[in-house]
Amino acid sequence: MTQKPRTAIIGAGKVGSALALLLKARGYPLAGIASKSFASACRLADLTGAPAFDSPLPLVDSAELVLITTPDREIAPVSAHLAEAGAYHPGQVVAHTSGAHSADELLGVRQAGALAVSIHPLQSFADLETARRNLPGSYFALEGDAAALPLAEQIVSDLEGKSFHIRAQDKPLYHAAACIASNYLVALLHFATGLYERFGLSRQEAFTALQPLVQGTLNNIAAVGPVQALTGPIARGDIPTLRGHLPALAEAGGHLAHLYRTLGQYTVNIALEKGTIDHRQALALAEILKEEPPHEQPESDHGLLPAGQTGRPAADHAHRL
Repeated sequence: MTQKPRTAIIGAGKVGSALALLLKARGYPLAGIASKSFASACRLADLTGAPAFDSPLPLVDSAELVLITTPDREIAPVSAHLAEAGAYHPGQVVAHTSGAHSADELLGVRQAGALAVSIHPLQSFADLETARRNLPGSYFALEGDAAALPLAEQIVSDLEGKSFHIRAQDKPLYHAAACIASNYLVALLHFATGLYERFGLSRQEAFTALQPLVQGTLNNIAAVGPVQALTGPIARGDIPTLRGHLPALAEAGGHLAHLYRTLGQYTVNIALEKGTIDHRQALALAEILKEEPPHEQPESDHGLLPAGQTGRPAADHAHRL
């Protein structure tokens, strides 16, 4: 395709809406918008100047590029419905934006003579505005039919992103890694701020205190990589400090201590790779971080407290941030 392909958007959520707006701004003619909610399709249509459709069938039939930006669970049934209705045709490129699923999720596309590809932005989107800001400059994972990949690469380039290719069988591992880097980072900060609640800070106050540390750590990782950026008691082989942490975490809740121990055991390997501890120290650290037998663990509420209760008296508010 020498010209920008006529593009259909199916799914008017955050990603679909951001892609529609950005592609429109970069010269892609929009055939129209369809969504499970016609009201959502109309809202995006108003923003882009493209027509809204209450059914994707006529929209897909007139498009050269079909972007299915629905939730993951809806990709296969939506694609199968379009295929059964004869909406796909030879020469089309049909793409979805799922990180977890391969292009094989686009049921019926190849049987109709069209090409299937997955184009996943390696980015998180809290809302439409952050999606529009974050997509340019992001990396995209591309997977699917070889003949569709040049167009997928062009789309990413037009979005000012960078792309790399993966195999269909690697999508689950790829997506798991993305979840660890994004979703589990959120979980870890929830974990840390919850511990600060136990001595009287609110989660927001705790995050305000921890944010410079988190940002500094990210800056260090960007500068020297995750191994060389590792600091702290495990990197130093500081067993007394770890011994001080564990009883406090056990009191906070058995599952919290378990999570700390599990993360610590993984971190020992990073410290060993960094070279700041030797094998003897690594074994000693691993022994300290080993799970206690169940009968030795103190009884606790497992850290599950009603909202607003920290399990400890609130600290003096004069010392809050």
